[in-house]
Amino acid sequence: MAMSQKIALGYLRAKLNLLGVVSKRKAAAEAIILFSTPFRKVKKKVPPIFEKAEEIHFSMHHKKVYGYRWNHPSSHRFLILHGFESSAYNFDRYVKPMIKKGYEVVAMDAPAHGRSEGKTINLLEYVDMVRETWKRFGPFDAVLAHSFGGLAISLYLDEHPPEHSPQIALIAPATETTTAVNSFFKVLQMNDEIKQEFNRQIHQKTGRWPAEYSITRVAPTLKADILWAHDEEDNMTPLADTEKIRAQNLPHIRFLITKGLGHRRIYRDNHVSRAILDFFETHTSPEDLSRP
Repeated sequence: MAMSQKIALGYLRAKLNLLGVVSKRKAAAEAIILFSTPFRKVKKKVPPIFEKAEEIHFSMHHKKVYGYRWNHPSSHRFLILHGFESSAYNFDRYVKPMIKKGYEVVAMDAPAHGRSEGKTINLLEYVDMVRETWKRFGPFDAVLAHSFGGLAISLYLDEHPPEHSPQIALIAPATETTTAVNSFFKVLQMNDEIKQEFNRQIHQKTGRWPAEYSITRVAPTLKADILWAHDEEDNMTPLADTEKIRAQNLPHIRFLITKGLGHRRIYRDNHVSRAILDFFETHTSPEDLSRP
């Protein structure tokens, strides 16, 4: 961690904990804003394939959301959803191969990410973006989703079961929201009373507790063929969060477990990307992939 980041983190810790002494309610409200704020921006140069894209956009929650589209129109459509503090640019290696497979490809920048407007994003906003993208540019036969995007597509499909089961590649998805909340509070060294108030305010705003925003909860009934790639050394969305799902041996989910790739290198790994692209072959299912 750079010295400037350590100083900023120390300031935020002091600010929130001091505010917590005065008012746990106000400290929790500030923590929710901070939890929803991406601080790291993608500095990657525009990948060449994106210079050939058609720009697409729509307005949502008073923010303009931008995306990219290639090979329109086609009867098969593929959607790319990035994670927190990421952008569509990071998934350029999947665009050209999917075009070659005959897919129309759509990649979105979530609010407060990439070229899209906004300073904060929460899970419900991401799910709303998926819903609007599906309505305007879908339906989609295949989806690649990393981290935060993986949780968003899972919750969207749970709420809106598709007529035809899409193929979904989940890469290190944010399986349990409670894990993200606990990690956030550990880093900021805030006490459990503020965390309880934080959870209470989320429930008050959304009608659900953070624990309910869970892929484990919806996985058994998701109408989709799923390839789930996760690394043993992922310290952001830990593999341990997937244990309950893996123990069920669900027929529509196949796991690809890697070691040494962490949370972000996994989607850039040649073996993983090749496995995902093979998965998206026409009429491929998880069962087909597991055959020798």
